[in-house]
Amino acid sequence: MPHPLPALITLLTVLLQLGVMFNVGRTRGKYKIAPPATSGHPVVERALRIQMNTVESTLMFLPALWVFAIYRGDTWAGILGAAWLVGRVAYAIGYQIAPAKRSAGFLIGFLAIVGLTLGGLISVVRALFF
Repeated sequence: MPHPLPALITLLTVLLQLGVMFNVGRTRGKYKIAPPATSGHPVVERALRIQMNTVESTLMFLPALWVFAIYRGDTWAGILGAAWLVGRVAYAIGYQIAPAKRSAGFLIGFLAIVGLTLGGLISVVRALFF
């Protein structure tokens, strides 16, 4: 059975990854920090942290999204997935402006992952034992 909403969220997550990757390259060029250097200007260091934190979050998010979608449902997986995306974009923008402004975006993304994980886990346990 197809799951168009989680599929869309997954593809938008790929675009988010491309966006934060592009941001690293853009800031490296702007501040003349050549790879493989990872320090030298705070804006470049923030861009690199945004990219790595987004990769780390994505590794938890995508499996949780798909397990939830398969066992719980497409609609709520799409809603929680969209919340995660909004949170990650807010996190990235806030963090790039000033590290203290990343908290709200982080919290939104974190809560979306928790909801997907718990919802998926409960549904899988039910499928296994009930």
